[in-house]
Amino acid sequence: MDTALTRLVGVRHPIVQTGMGWVAGPRLVSATANAGALGILASATMTLDQLRDAVREVRSRTDAPFGVNLRADAADAGDRVRVIIDEGVRVASFALAPSAELIGVLKAAGVVVIPSVGARRHAEKVASWGADAVIVQGGEGGGHTGEVATTVLLPQVVDAVDIPVVAAGGFFDGRGLVAALAYGAAGVALGTRFLLTSDSTVPDAVKARYLAATVKDVTVTRAVDGLPHRMLRTDLVSALEDSGRVRSLSRAVRRAAGFRRLSGLTWRQLLRDGLAMKHGKDLSWSQVLLAANTPMLLRSAMVDGRTDLGVMASGQVAGVIDDLPSCAELVERIMKEAEGVLQGLTASQ
Repeated sequence: MDTALTRLVGVRHPIVQTGMGWVAGPRLVSATANAGALGILASATMTLDQLRDAVREVRSRTDAPFGVNLRADAADAGDRVRVIIDEGVRVASFALAPSAELIGVLKAAGVVVIPSVGARRHAEKVASWGADAVIVQGGEGGGHTGEVATTVLLPQVVDAVDIPVVAAGGFFDGRGLVAALAYGAAGVALGTRFLLTSDSTVPDAVKARYLAATVKDVTVTRAVDGLPHRMLRTDLVSALEDSGRVRSLSRAVRRAAGFRRLSGLTWRQLLRDGLAMKHGKDLSWSQVLLAANTPMLLRSAMVDGRTDLGVMASGQVAGVIDDLPSCAELVERIMKEAEGVLQGLTASQ
């Protein structure tokens, strides 16, 4: 299927696997790329050396294009951009809007820049700075999310910018791909659906919790880091919501220290990242520190398999997913479904 997205990044199918922290590692990304979709490597939880090694591992597994997701507000964002350029990565994606300067550096090196946005004005801003495309995530999406549904947000952005738009939030099958194309998108981005594949390294016990979830088991909470965060409803989430400020803060300090050791960041860098997170948001300093919970709470579930001690970011689509195909099987299924829907629409006219 030929779209503006496939032409821009050089993949066979207009499907993107999102850069999920602790989930989108070399195995999942390379399996996605080999299936003809765009795999995105999550780098925010890696050190610079780990990022370089991960990029090289993906390249050893596939000749297809892939991307790397970055935190634009990270203290070492410039260093990570340099790794991407030096290693010849095709695409740079961002969870937050990158600066015009970062976009310029990447584009000068021939890297395709695709930020993720949750509002029309953000899409307009990055487009004016030279972004090549945008991923637009509606409120159905997992992780940090907004309040506007994809079906409302997507057409707003499509009408506002002249660059390819990729739809995210609520997509898991071929019907969704056709719907997104009908709205004017150039493709779809899937997170939870790729997490729930046999190529994902997420522990089996955690995948089982996702598969058992209903739509009502996926909730939005501010208890983890002070920002709206969509995840599976668990006893831990309920406990965090019921915890007092002092208890939550002490827990956050311990986890912040753990993340600092894993990431290689200094306390100064963590503070700088906290300042960047606070900028433009109505967060207290205790909430900024609580934000350090997120990487470690996610790691507890997605790496260690501790569903009792970790949180499980999730899109609402978890409630309608009931199998664990390989990435190749998933992509082939989505494309066949999409073709069948398009043929059915044509036949009914």
